[in-house]
Amino acid sequence: MRITVIGTGYVGTVTGACLSYLGHHVVCVDSDASKIEKLQRGESPIYEPHLEEMLKLASQRGGIEFTTELAGAVVRSEVIFIAVGTPPLPTGEANLEYLEAAAHSIGAAMDDSRFRVVVNKSTVPVGSGNLVETLVREGISDARPAERRNTERAGRIRFGVASNPEFLREGSAVADSLYPDRIVVGASDAETLDAMRELYRPLTAQSFDPPAGLPRPSSVQATPLFTTSLTSAEMIKYAANAFLAMKIGFANEIANVCERVGAEATEVMTGIGMDSRIGSKFLNPGVGWGGSCFGKDIQALLHTAREYGYAGKLLQASWEVNCEQRQMVIQKLQEKLRILKGRTIGLLGLAFKPDTDDLRDAPSLYIAGRLLPMGARVRAYDPIAMPACRKQHPDLKIRYCDSPEELASGADALVLVTEWREFRGLDLVKLARSMATPVLVDGRNLFHPEAALAAGFDYTGIGRALPSRIAGSQTAMGS
Repeated sequence: MRITVIGTGYVGTVTGACLSYLGHHVVCVDSDASKIEKLQRGESPIYEPHLEEMLKLASQRGGIEFTTELAGAVVRSEVIFIAVGTPPLPTGEANLEYLEAAAHSIGAAMDDSRFRVVVNKSTVPVGSGNLVETLVREGISDARPAERRNTERAGRIRFGVASNPEFLREGSAVADSLYPDRIVVGASDAETLDAMRELYRPLTAQSFDPPAGLPRPSSVQATPLFTTSLTSAEMIKYAANAFLAMKIGFANEIANVCERVGAEATEVMTGIGMDSRIGSKFLNPGVGWGGSCFGKDIQALLHTAREYGYAGKLLQASWEVNCEQRQMVIQKLQEKLRILKGRTIGLLGLAFKPDTDDLRDAPSLYIAGRLLPMGARVRAYDPIAMPACRKQHPDLKIRYCDSPEELASGADALVLVTEWREFRGLDLVKLARSMATPVLVDGRNLFHPEAALAAGFDYTGIGRALPSRIAGSQTAMGS
């Protein structure tokens, strides 16, 4: 099929590359000429494992193009994805400016040569499917004033609207696209649903040859395609992210209680995660979630609830717990060092999660933003995200280090903020010996407390019991 993807951000670029790999011909459109030029050179505008490889494979097959011209791409397409940004407004509601412009432009470019499906891939408020349909029709009408009176002729331009939310995790977005848990499609007519089923047939049947670097998991033999109404599909996206955010918030809330009573939060989470009704994923206590999705989606859902006279108390609590969790790092540093003025604090990690350079709502920025006004000197090391941080936050007065060893040298404390895989292999003894005060705040519970203490660190994690208590409980269990 011939596909147009509007927007070459995170979702649009990954979606375009993967659909092209599956055998469709894809045109990616963006108004940012510099991004398009970069993509035309085979360079990804974002850091995402395997994405440049997928772009290269798609380009070699001649199945993907990049352009700033929307009209021609729309005319040739059967399916048009809207994958533009919907950033939050100060009120919490989503800014639909780019979505509205894209939908109107699609309508203005359409002709009556074929039936087309317009797909909302962006995360949009409930009811946006209806809005998109209206804006496409207005685009058709506004571009053809002479035809407004000729309803028979204008009616020849046929299209359907679908909601097809994405469930991509940054750092594993390509794998999530090729081997998804489910595909959700919301639409109100059979022709639209049939087109979407045809589009996703290689995924639902898992009939494609996996790329060399991303083998198909043995558990994935087929992918369910779940069809719903437009409104339900839009709600599924928000509800999924809200539930995951609540699950993380719950883990952090329990971890804070564990810390006070002497229980080991990681053991508690393992124990409850073994219950098939709960599951083990997203039960890792830490400094809280970040990124572009959870916070924005919770606020948007809260805004929608308020519009309909409902107070989302669980949603609000999830937001508040996450905000307070970041402050825990500051409190732990104050407990260990007492005075932070003049102290040097090193942040291990800047990105909101591993395997990405995304700094949106990153806990590291909150922590640095609290420490600097308190008079602390802040250093940071991240294997990927430092160039992005320099560019996006030029006024952030932190020192960027070339290695964890440089970060630790002469520092008063280290804070593990992002659980990059390479940090697991750090020489803790060497780091502790190079520090002025060997304090380690493990914001992701990455290190074993016994190993950190043996290396010479004054260690504290999130909801972690003292090693002596852990050893005692293990002895009791063994007896």
